[in-house]
Amino acid sequence: MDIFSKRDGPRLEDVKAKRIMSENAGTIRKLADQLTNGGYSRNQAEQARRKEPPKPDGLIIHDLKARPSVDAPVPYVKISVNNRVVLVDKSTARQLEMLGEVRGNYLTKTFVLATKENGFFTPVSDEILALIGHLDHRELSAEFTTDDLAAALEAVLVPEGAV
Repeated sequence: MDIFSKRDGPRLEDVKAKRIMSENAGTIRKLADQLTNGGYSRNQAEQARRKEPPKPDGLIIHDLKARPSVDAPVPYVKISVNNRVVLVDKSTARQLEMLGEVRGNYLTKTFVLATKENGFFTPVSDEILALIGHLDHRELSAEFTTDDLAAALEAVLVPEGAV
């Protein structure tokens, strides 16, 4: 009967194989180049070149993650494809405030303000509620479209000359 037990560390055969490979690395590299007509060394050099960081010699590097230099946000109202109505900064395209959403089906649509009563986790502030509260549950139709809703919200929320 043979008993196999797992022992700590690598197996003796593995240690010997790694030692032989490291001692003969130059010969192995020469043989690989001979078999691939120099392709092995070219591939190794190409992989090393790809891992190097870019050198800024004569290059113009644009940091796309850098924030724009504009400190004051330029807000505008956006109604997204999924019917969310948000106040967005024009220079950074970041959401400033969630105002509500357009709910309903293709027959009747209604603008619902972001309040706890309407089922939103983060309601609008009291100042914004005072400004646009009259638009809560406003029905959208051919006379009052989503573009009219965005214009009405911008007229109240966005200061003159900001857009």
